[in-house]
Amino acid sequence: MPLALYMLGLAVFAQGTSEFMLSGLGPDIAADLDVSLSTAGTLTSAFAVGMVIGAPVMAVLGRRRPPRTALLAFLVTFLLVHVVGALTTSFAVLLATRVVGALANAGFLAVALVAAVGMVEPNAKGRATSVLLGGVTLACVAGVPGGALLGQFWGWRSAFWAVALVSVPAVLAILRSVPAGAPAGAPETAGSGARGELRSLRAPRLAVTLLLGALVNGATFCTFTYLSPVVTHVSGFSESWVPALLALFGVGSFIGVTVAGRFADARPVPFLLAGAAALLAGWVLFALGAGNPVAAVVLVLVQGALSFGVGSTLITQALYAATGAPTLSGGFATAALNVGAAIGPVGGGIALSAGLGHRSPLWVSSLLVALALTVGAVALLRSRGQGPSVSESRWSSPQVNSATQRRG
Repeated sequence: MPLALYMLGLAVFAQGTSEFMLSGLGPDIAADLDVSLSTAGTLTSAFAVGMVIGAPVMAVLGRRRPPRTALLAFLVTFLLVHVVGALTTSFAVLLATRVVGALANAGFLAVALVAAVGMVEPNAKGRATSVLLGGVTLACVAGVPGGALLGQFWGWRSAFWAVALVSVPAVLAILRSVPAGAPAGAPETAGSGARGELRSLRAPRLAVTLLLGALVNGATFCTFTYLSPVVTHVSGFSESWVPALLALFGVGSFIGVTVAGRFADARPVPFLLAGAAALLAGWVLFALGAGNPVAAVVLVLVQGALSFGVGSTLITQALYAATGAPTLSGGFATAALNVGAAIGPVGGGIALSAGLGHRSPLWVSSLLVALALTVGAVALLRSRGQGPSVSESRWSSPQVNSATQRRG
């Protein structure tokens, strides 16, 4: 893998840390800026909304710029808004920085996904995607607990400074190692332009893949968001164990994207079917066995690996499917992930508010994966029912897709 890919992964690590770190900083922010805890919680919602809206919009805006120029613009913006966030004494300004930071994050990830797969062979998109998403999983392992520790010792502002500082070497590395290249939306690659790409995004296979990605990611973040009450109220762990278990989930996530990057390119459909079935079984087992501390620890690791292994493979398949939208596919894949990251916690919160118990987020995760399996199975059966040629073109291996691209 090219060095530039790992530099993009470093930037994604900083951005992932920024996205997740507020889960441990909310009370300090509320106290420092004299707002309620629920008001401070809107910082997380603002970031999520910015990611969903920003991914396709920023991808469209960035498509007429060379990848390096677009990546630098998004990353420098992201860095600067964290400096402003670290300095401000106004909650309104901090909220605005979260929205702008999310837009920059979404734009960066959208362009980075397309740039990354353009740096490797046509049949290695899965490995390239796993390097980028490895930055997100490392944020779960080190970035989020690290941000919480910084907040405890030096205040919440230190976490914002840390994100900005980690972004600096990524900026320098992108300047040195990412090829300047042609604009992503140049006529020779964009075909009929942005409108043509948007039309191609309505292709059934791509729409199904994005829906599956949203459902699986919704299941992941439903439990991840409410893992603390699950392990403390059901498994019997003390609060001091929560950061370690969150980090363990991140370790599993890193394992998952690494394995997916190695194997999902060759046989994506069997990998997804087996992985999703195992993921569903794991959520059900977790819901049933959460009262056993040993089982809980094992399943936190396993479910982290399965969730991100299946999720990263779905992102890769979305990129393979979007042959007619080479510059906007990353934006819509990013948006789908963040739709899931928004609906999952909402579903878990509704279940908890309804008095269904602290295990209920695990059952919501199970339900979302079961729905994904059902949708995927129906789509696969329908495509196979239309004949071998259609099935192969819609649910084919990367080698078939790359051959189709070359013929086009």
